[in-house]
Amino acid sequence: MSVELRTFCYLDVMQPQFAAFTASTARGYLPVERQAALYVEVAPGIEINRITDIALKKASVTPAIQIVERAYGLLEVHAFDQGEVRAAGQAILDHLGMSETDRLKPRVASTQIITNLDPYHAMLINRSRSGSMILAGQTLYILEVHPAAYATIAANEAEKTSPITVVELRPSGAFGRVWLGGSEAAIEEAARGALAALESIDGRENSGKSI
Repeated sequence: MSVELRTFCYLDVMQPQFAAFTASTARGYLPVERQAALYVEVAPGIEINRITDIALKKASVTPAIQIVERAYGLLEVHAFDQGEVRAAGQAILDHLGMSETDRLKPRVASTQIITNLDPYHAMLINRSRSGSMILAGQTLYILEVHPAAYATIAANEAEKTSPITVVELRPSGAFGRVWLGGSEAAIEEAARGALAALESIDGRENSGKSI
């Protein structure tokens, strides 16, 4: 079966809010801050089962997320030892007969910065978020990226760059999405950090089309 490597990215140090968000929403073995993580997304989705098997047998890592959809499959593994996380990644690449650059490049589909958030708008967001609340008067940042799992490195690097609040993160599906809250200056700085992280990832040209 032909496998497309859609996302392959390392998080060197999970930030406190990012790790806490993952731990509160994942169904696997939960990460804590300061651990390293690897996110792998492939198509078709069923192949993520074999990739999970390879990673867990070849390295001392723990899985927090395995999502198996018909189109896409997503795996997250983590450990305090960055070498073990990278060993898991290399085992996956060896199994696929690929290198990191066989992944798709991230493609930013849209970004929005909304200043002085209206109280009713804040309420709508808070009723459907899984992270921290955003408050009226704060600035909201929304990032939409393809493939979806690159939302993880965008959120983690944004938090590493600036004192913002992680409101919501959706790293699976057709597109990934990140919602951040904070002061206008903090959000502008976080946005630069998130976009710089995505721009630094090499890979195949990304038209945004699915297989």
